[in-house]
Amino acid sequence: MHLLAISTRWETAPAGKLLYTPGVIVAVGHDLIETARIRSLLEREGQRFYRLFAPAELDYCVQLTDPIPSYAARFAAKEAFQKVWPRPHGWRDVWVERPRTLGGPFPYAAPLLGFAPHIAAEMRAQGWRAHGP
Repeated sequence: MHLLAISTRWETAPAGKLLYTPGVIVAVGHDLIETARIRSLLEREGQRFYRLFAPAELDYCVQLTDPIPSYAARFAAKEAFQKVWPRPHGWRDVWVERPRTLGGPFPYAAPLLGFAPHIAAEMRAQGWRAHGP
C-alpha cells in the first residue's frame, strides 16, 4: 500500500489573478502486510481485532466471502498514513472508504481515504491532500 501526501495552493499574481501552484509531494508512506499475519491477528485477538477499523470498513468487509485481504489492505493504508503524518493518531482516525456507485458494472467506486475531523482540518489548513489505496 502506498500513500502520497501532496501540497497544492493558489497564489495571487500581480494583476490580482489567482495562479495555481502545482502539487508538491510532501511525503510518501508505504506499507506491505501479509494476509496470513492479519488472519493470525484476527484468530489471536478475536473481537478486539475489530477495534482497528471504522464501522464503515467493518460493514464493507463482512460482506465479502474472504474479508482478510480487505482487512489487510485497510491495515496497510493506516500504517502508510501514519508514516507520513507528523503525529500519532488512533486506528479509527483514518479509514478506507468504498463509496457505492450509481449504476455501472461495479457496485463500489475506487477506494478513498477518510479522515477524522481533526486530521481533515489540519490537512486543509496545510493545503495537503492524500492519495491512497
